[in-house]
Amino acid sequence: MDLRKRVGILVGNHRRARGLTQQRLAELTGMSPDMISRIETGGTGLRFPTIEKLAEALQIDPAQLFIVDPAPGRDMRRPLVELTVKLSALSDSDLAWVSDLLTSALKTRR
Repeated sequence: MDLRKRVGILVGNHRRARGLTQQRLAELTGMSPDMISRIETGGTGLRFPTIEKLAEALQIDPAQLFIVDPAPGRDMRRPLVELTVKLSALSDSDLAWVSDLLTSALKTRR
């Protein structure tokens, strides 16, 4: 998955987690809804000022819009990246629940 698509997925996940529509995010950032759609689908690249506007509107640290694959080029790491993208959309309480569930599941495998 290329960086634009990854960032777009994260923007969409953070937007939905905050309960925002594309229209509302567009209003908060001063962008058009079409631009938000293109960002979320990976159809356009982002400059730093745009990243800052998005992060501010989403109330997140700009770094949360990027995921670094811990082992570039290793296909077996792709599930980790995809899982991280999915987890980024969860609320704090849901994330805590998943963490507890994962901890319990891994204890039984040891």
